[in-house]
Amino acid sequence: MDEKRKLRCTVCFLLLAALLAVLLVVNVMAGSARLELGEVVRILLNREGDNAAIIWGIRLPRLLTAALLGGALSVSGFLLQTFFANPIAGPFVLGISSSAKLVVALTMIFSLAHGLAVSSLTMVLAAFLGAMLSMGAILLVSARLRSMSLLIVCGVMIGYICSAITDIVVTFASDSNIVNLHNWSLGSFSGREWGDVRIEAVVVLAALVLAFLLSKPMGAYQLGESYARNMGVNVTRFRVELILLSSVLSACVTAFAGPISFVGIAVPHLMKTLFRTARPILMIPACFLGGAVFCLLCDLIARTLFAPTELSISSVTAVFGVPVVIWMLLKRQRSKEGEA
Repeated sequence: MDEKRKLRCTVCFLLLAALLAVLLVVNVMAGSARLELGEVVRILLNREGDNAAIIWGIRLPRLLTAALLGGALSVSGFLLQTFFANPIAGPFVLGISSSAKLVVALTMIFSLAHGLAVSSLTMVLAAFLGAMLSMGAILLVSARLRSMSLLIVCGVMIGYICSAITDIVVTFASDSNIVNLHNWSLGSFSGREWGDVRIEAVVVLAALVLAFLLSKPMGAYQLGESYARNMGVNVTRFRVELILLSSVLSACVTAFAGPISFVGIAVPHLMKTLFRTARPILMIPACFLGGAVFCLLCDLIARTLFAPTELSISSVTAVFGVPVVIWMLLKRQRSKEGEA
């Protein structure tokens, strides 16, 4: 890597880190009870004060959840785009989030109907099962379809089917179950506790480290399967590892925050444009930071734009994510026309 590119990457990482720090502070201060910076600092240092319960019990778990899950969703999108060699592949578009949502909804209804407590770990496992079912269906279709555009359409159809079944299930659930499912299915980072944050951190950071360790074979895979095999990569095992990691990350997001749209597509593309590279060793940490910044910003808007009414996080991410995806598709089309 030449000096100019190193400088650009360093500046970009510093910019993302600065934005993340600013948004963390602003998210702690903003809300129905607006807090001054000095009061926030005192409460963080001493854990005492009139608003200590708001900061330590509500806002900190929420903003840490937004940062962790936003980063996880972005990295999951990057892994799927690498796997399918398609820039619009992502957990939401391929139906992975919707499938995870369906299994989690069934688990919640069954557990609540029988008076059973639904633990965070159970939610993650249920979401992972749903994600794997969707990925399995997509891989079966991919064995017959060589067209990536048709494969994406199949993923969208799987998502619609899972969402429709979820709506039917919710319709016949009891009133108390409907309230819980409705709030969760819209997508939100609210209601998280420190126990949830610990599980999120363990799952997301472990998957992130494993993904980072795969950066070298991932870079070879980006140049084609034949090239990866010639470089000594066990392509079959590598593809399985990529599927498992992307499913774990997207399942963790769905389990704790519900389905969140377009983060997994828009953020990786923005990071590639910002860094002017697709090298996994740079893109994995960049996507994590970018996803954290993106979701913290969207969560801030969701909480404060029409306060005290709170918007679903998925609605806000779609408003910002869809224009990025459209711009990306138009840019790709223009580049293809230029090559022709």
